[in-house]
Amino acid sequence: MSTIDVTFVEENGNIVQAKVDTGQSLMEAGKAKGIAGILADCGGSCACATCHVYVDGEWYEKVGAPDDVEAEMLDMVSDVRRATSRLACQIKLTEKLDGLKVEVAPYA
Repeated sequence: MSTIDVTFVEENGNIVQAKVDTGQSLMEAGKAKGIAGILADCGGSCACATCHVYVDGEWYEKVGAPDDVEAEMLDMVSDVRRATSRLACQIKLTEKLDGLKVEVAPYA
């Protein structure tokens, strides 16, 4: 297993640069690093939107768009949804995401 760099921008503007293991989800990495706003109430089963993040525009294509199930969960936060919204539990960290930057969305 290798590590990559991920930058989290918390809702209060605090920037956390973290080395995280590949093979896990962005949500798991955020929880392990104590990132404020990554609540993960459903434990990563894509059944809530409490790990909602905004993927930096430069990274969105590499991360990819949400599937239909994730898109339905994101509909629950339509008041704060953006074009680059994703659920962190659905983003698997791989070496191609080294340098990823995300902003934690406000909890709706």
